[in-house]
Amino acid sequence: MLVDRRYATDVEDPAAVRAMPVVLRIERSAPPSRTEVLEAAAAAAVAVCLDERALPGGEWHDDVVAWVRGRIRKVSRRARGAHWEAVRALPGVTVEVGGAQARAFVPGLVAELPKELSRLQVSGSDLPPDEPGPVPPGAHELWLNPRVEMTAGKAAAQVGHASMLLAPHLSEPELEKWAGVGYRCAVRTPSAADWDALVAGPDVVLVRDAGYTEVAPGTATVAVNRRTG
Repeated sequence: MLVDRRYATDVEDPAAVRAMPVVLRIERSAPPSRTEVLEAAAAAAVAVCLDERALPGGEWHDDVVAWVRGRIRKVSRRARGAHWEAVRALPGVTVEVGGAQARAFVPGLVAELPKELSRLQVSGSDLPPDEPGPVPPGAHELWLNPRVEMTAGKAAAQVGHASMLLAPHLSEPELEKWAGVGYRCAVRTPSAADWDALVAGPDVVLVRDAGYTEVAPGTATVAVNRRTG
């Protein structure tokens, strides 16, 4: 089992904390489905990291590398209406899945977050459970821990961790194939028994949370089998 071990709870200088903002479009009149918004967030997060602008010499490279070398924190926020339109002008990648949209931004210092992002609410991004359809062709399945309750905002950050942690374990042909379907992810919640069997496997990438919000430190939140997709 492959586990991300960069999550820790030691004290940091707040001025040095870096994070990737992820904004979920949640309109009051027509909110998206929970599954689709999580799938959009997962794809958007890895799309930023694998974008040509994040490659050596690209305009995003230094910021992405500085973030990856630390802890891959993400902060999910919600936006609607004019606020959603405002954040679309900031550097990042928007992904749409079904009726859901999420935009992941180039990571940076939390203390220097643009006002278009800092004014957005972190809380209030919960959505009711839904029944997703079949897994789309070419998608990588991201499995939420059925024993852990998370708001949609928290879960969006966690599946974003999972998609990004999966990428280094894929070959170049596998990455090209995944890019061809827009880094499509299928977020699902297995039964407790299926979760236990999954995380016991040898090819699982497992996300463990630092415990800053909602869950206890070290909690396994998402698992993905790097041999499927």
